[in-house]
Amino acid sequence: MSVFDEPRIDCHLHIIDPQRFPYREDTRYRPAGQEIGTAIQFRAVMRAYGVRHALLVGPNSGYGFDNRCMLDAIAQGEGRFKGVGVVPNDVSAARLAELRSQGVLGVTVNVSLEGVEHFSQADTLFNRLADLDMFAQIQYEKDQLLGLLPLIGRTRTRLLVDHSGRPDTAAGLNQPGFQALLRLADTGRALVKLSGMSKFSTMAYPFADTRPYQQALLDAFGPEGCLWASDWPFLRAPERLDYGPLLLLAQDLMPDAQARRQVMWDTPRRLFGFGD
Repeated sequence: MSVFDEPRIDCHLHIIDPQRFPYREDTRYRPAGQEIGTAIQFRAVMRAYGVRHALLVGPNSGYGFDNRCMLDAIAQGEGRFKGVGVVPNDVSAARLAELRSQGVLGVTVNVSLEGVEHFSQADTLFNRLADLDMFAQIQYEKDQLLGLLPLIGRTRTRLLVDHSGRPDTAAGLNQPGFQALLRLADTGRALVKLSGMSKFSTMAYPFADTRPYQQALLDAFGPEGCLWASDWPFLRAPERLDYGPLLLLAQDLMPDAQARRQVMWDTPRRLFGFGD
């Protein structure tokens, strides 16, 4: 069976709709042109590529802490969408509970954007997430994970690691940050997204220098600890990206159909509470 014939859940994408939900005036980056991806457009992608459900991630670009565009897509999605919100570190437990009731399962911890120091003392945020059974979705690059390990060790929050941990592909599998990520597999509270190759590759598609890292993650976490994601509509992509070729990369990485089903359907369906 081909990857195109199998059901899937996309575990990381953004809804960008500045016509209906204008960007914040203080935004650091304003997506434009091909970076804009509305809920209507993504529903067409779902029909074309057999995507049954999706985890929408509130983008720092354009919207910052304004989650309305994502929440509207979830509300109109007929149960097919859940979300990851963007909140300040001092967000109240009541606000997190409100977001939870609207289909938001976790919040972003964007270390690659804000820096390690911004989150190094975010114990209150992490503990509030744990109390609500929500997760921290961490995006970092290279060895930045090392600076978060004390926080992770002090707290019990479930973790989703974005975009394969964005390792330095020139530094090898033994680089400290990547080895720390592999060790998180032993905690039983972390999962990793096999996605975002263009964000850390130094090569054009098919991003051959990322393959050893993705294979090592798949080996360490197992299919039950890995998720697949497209990162549609490919904000700040250094080259043209398309949904179909990314699915082919997933098939190349996971030629076994049972493993693909675990990563692309069974694991996210269980983790995020999606139905059939």
